Amino acid sequence: MRTVGAASSLVPLVTVDFWRVPRRRVGHALARMATDRAALRGVSGLSFARMLGTGSASSLGLRGADPCQWAMLGVWQTPSAARSFERSAQVRAWSALAEERWRIDLHPLSSRGRWSELEPFGDPAAANQPGPPGAKVAVITRARIAPRHSLTFRRAVPPVVADLAQSDGLLFAAGIGEAPFGLKGTFSLWRDTASLRRFAYGRPAHGEVVRRTPEVGWYSEELFARFAVLASRGTLGGRDPLLHLAPDPTLTPR
Repeated sequence: MRTVGAASSLVPLVTVDFWRVPRRRVGHALARMATDRAALRGVSGLSFARMLGTGSASSLGLRGADPCQWAMLGVWQTPSAARSFERSAQVRAWSALAEERWRIDLHPLSSRGRWSELEPFGDPAAANQPGPPGAKVAVITRARIAPRHSLTFRRAVPPVVADLAQSDGLLFAAGIGEAPFGLKGTFSLWRDTASLRRFAYGRPAHGEVVRRTPEVGWYSEELFARFAVLASRGTLGGRDPLLHLAPDPTLTPR
């Protein structure tokens, strides 16, 4: 396990799990997605959770979906609650299905906007807990696209995707979503804050989308959250995206 620092008790611990399942078990994974959404509501210490489909960060719909990769976002009141969840029926079931698992632990740094009318990461700025120095940076975005703007939004995205692919310092990116259409998000991992800022403010296509957002009103709801990376373990595609090196196999199912 790669550990960068310790989580503060004043802000929640956020975890993101990715599971890769063999194609022959995709049907079982779909069933687990349905049952786990309800089961997670009763998990002690879990204040917010979403089961997520994943896919290419370059696509907005079913065309880019990856039926062999699934994810869970969890917001934990304490690190001990997250550790206890490792012994849960949900984790055991996914471990039995998956051929790979990658988990990343995150410390919220900033968050603006809402997810299903909630603020899942609280107000990290008010807690004034900066996270460990030198930590890599993760970003979660999520938007509910206003139906009347769906077409114009889709047309604006390809140049942004091209900018993202060319961004120096990007370690990993995936599309995430609760539904194939209308509810869109991304999870991205960056070498440092400077790399993220260069993409956000230095790439022309992304800057144009940011500038047009209040003018066009693409979203009926949106969220942007930034995190310091505390730890990661396991693999995706045979490596830990955080390290770009041979991974610690602790969470890789045998």
